[in-house]
Amino acid sequence: MPRPSRSLPQRSLLFGLFGLSLLPLAAAADRPLSVVAPWEITGTDPSTSGYVYARMRVAETLVDTDADGQPAPGLAASWQPSEDGLTWRFALREDVTFHDGSPLTAEAAATSLQHALAKPGILDSAPVTSIEADGNEVVIQLESPFAPLPALLAHSTTLILAPGAFDDEGRVTEVIGTGPYRVVSVAPPQRLDVERFDGYWGEVPAIDSANYLAVGRGETRALMAESGDADVVFTLDPASRARLERHDRLALHAEPLPRTIVFKVNAAHPLLEDEHARQALSLAIDREGIAAGLLRDPEAAAAELFPASLGPWHLGLDASEAQDVERARELLAELGWEANGSGVLERDGEPFELTLRTFSDRPELPLVATALQDQWREIGVALEVAVGNASEIPSGHRDGSLELGLMARNYGLVPDPLGTLLDDFGADPESMGGDWGAMGWRDDDLAGWLDTLRQEADNESRIELAGQVARRLNEAMPVVPVAWYQQTASVNAELEGFSIDPLERSYRIDELRWSE
Repeated sequence: MPRPSRSLPQRSLLFGLFGLSLLPLAAAADRPLSVVAPWEITGTDPSTSGYVYARMRVAETLVDTDADGQPAPGLAASWQPSEDGLTWRFALREDVTFHDGSPLTAEAAATSLQHALAKPGILDSAPVTSIEADGNEVVIQLESPFAPLPALLAHSTTLILAPGAFDDEGRVTEVIGTGPYRVVSVAPPQRLDVERFDGYWGEVPAIDSANYLAVGRGETRALMAESGDADVVFTLDPASRARLERHDRLALHAEPLPRTIVFKVNAAHPLLEDEHARQALSLAIDREGIAAGLLRDPEAAAAELFPASLGPWHLGLDASEAQDVERARELLAELGWEANGSGVLERDGEPFELTLRTFSDRPELPLVATALQDQWREIGVALEVAVGNASEIPSGHRDGSLELGLMARNYGLVPDPLGTLLDDFGADPESMGGDWGAMGWRDDDLAGWLDTLRQEADNESRIELAGQVARRLNEAMPVVPVAWYQQTASVNAELEGFSIDPLERSYRIDELRWSE
């Protein structure tokens, strides 16, 4: 329910706490841009906060993406694998300059990627043995063929930084990139200020300066859009979106993303180790009701992990056929569960009780969690919802305490979802899945298919294997889909050129301009 509107003094006091003030009208050329989103800045290193510096167009990667989400030239103008697939050569663009005036060289790019490889990140999933410079090319040697390597090099943990960005220990002391904006100041965990870099190799942006502010509460972000304290606000809750639609001074945007609202399951838990129990929980979900009633988007109901935008990974399952409450009850009865006097299922004197962890950074998640709680009560499952920090899901994965975790998983973090799947459902025989993927579950067939996809270059074979992986995950349900995700944004109507990147790699602020 919307809060009562605040008076102007109240709003100024509230947003003054964040270091912002109501913006006076200024000449279009000098008027700064204010961007607000939920995601905190944890530091300067791309391994932890690269997504902020990439989205604010401070630093860039060797590989970019095109309008269809496929790998495209970035700082590398072209690339080519060897016949055996073990050597990749990335030829750099010429006449590219870092923000400190130093040139982009193959040595600088290779060194930056070496630092990235030494830290947790997407490159962990590739069998990289060395990264070296050869003339104007970055040469990456692999232990075994790895077809999606270019896609991994589009990820924000592989941002290319200048030699001066690192200290002698390889730590990032400041973010010195090649993007159209350069850092003026950064104050973790909330604020980043940038200004236009006139030496940019591409088209120089129209807006001189911009700032980014991390604001976790959805209500606060919406109030900032409403009051004019922010020009672009990302990730709006449904109630706020409905309210903001009535403002002539704002334009609202939404874009389907390859991100799915899912809950991961501790498949080693005694109540969840049988895949029929996981299937029963899935069959009890009213996905269409959640999509229409809570997300305000009837098309968002998802009966599978991968949306149509991910091509061969998409199975085309109908969400209207994904709910079957009676079949859910039958599966649980077959596993020995019977309702007690309170309507809660019991087996051998133990109630079917679970805790689902989620977080409010994405404001729709607690709403979906409450809906699951109500819907599972109908089949006798008692669910406790714990709303905390996003970090509690990976930490619960690592210490084994997590039972269920509701989240929004982006399967388009790189142009090929294989990079994310290798992390989530790993082909490593010792792996039981990543922090945001499988927990206590492993399938040798699926691991083998993923391993083959790492090496397979033939497109028809890759298409067939992608379908096999998607079907097996849908059967075993170590991670269960609920709804597709949409990125939403409120934009000052005086801004021109706004669009949402469906892969969430960029906020595209370099494409914006103030109307005259």
